[in-house]
Amino acid sequence: MRMPPTAIAPKGQRGSRVKLAGSILALVLLENGRQIRGRMNQLSVNGGLVSLEHPLDEGIRVEVLFHIGCTSIRCRAHMLFPMWATKGCLQPFRFLDLPEASRASLNRELENLVRAGASQEEEEAE
Repeated sequence: MRMPPTAIAPKGQRGSRVKLAGSILALVLLENGRQIRGRMNQLSVNGGLVSLEHPLDEGIRVEVLFHIGCTSIRCRAHMLFPMWATKGCLQPFRFLDLPEASRASLNRELENLVRAGASQEEEEAE
């Protein structure tokens, strides 16, 4: 039986955000075909925080591509309100339709990073 794609964790479920400090490169694909390079600052199975040179509009739909460990993720995402940083901005995003198999692989890679010493914090429950 195939599990339906998931948008976010069920209401009230918390996840761990792993702090990556820009160690993972990401590509953000806009609907008009434009590609923007960034670096993942934080990541969870629900979304993340990507460092960009210029902010993107809140609410736009994009496709996010990145490689972590042995896992490649390519998923639609919803951009949230950007925060200015020392260089550029930090733009949060939420995955829209991360398939269950990709979610499980991403969760394993994030757990491996935490075991290797990466810091983490609890996500806010929605």
